Amino acid sequence: MEVKFKKLIESAVVPSYGKPGDAGMDLTSVGIDYGKVEDPMSSQCGKTLYIEHNTFIAVEIPEGYVGLVYPRSSISKTSLSLANSVGVIDSNYRGPIKLRFKWDGTGAGKHYQVGDRVGQLVIMPIPTIELKEVGELSETSRGDGGFGSSGN
Repeated sequence: MEVKFKKLIESAVVPSYGKPGDAGMDLTSVGIDYGKVEDPMSSQCGKTLYIEHNTFIAVEIPEGYVGLVYPRSSISKTSLSLANSVGVIDSNYRGPIKLRFKWDGTGAGKHYQVGDRVGQLVIMPIPTIELKEVGELSETSRGDGGFGSSGN
């Protein structure tokens, strides 16, 4: 499948698969922005530090597909977490791919630097769903059991 992309600055790194069979293409940081956002749940004086990595890559996701931006497994070696868990790139978005990380406040672990692979892009088909309201849903062995109700 061919997907068009554009380097927004010359130093941008083209996303690529690390190994044959990989699901996601690695995204490389080309720029970093540090900042704070209001967070009433934070013990850091009401602010949470974020670190935003810009890839300076824009993609043209075909209609009927979605780009999903995930953290790499190497995130476990840092004191960061991807702020929105999974980024969604809709087929009508043409801006740069950015990854915003929240710092956990511990100072432990390393942070990603410019030139590091900071995330991965997975492009998948996405059906358009038509919801149909009904009075009853079919029954299953799990029923309406919530969090952890399947025994795991």
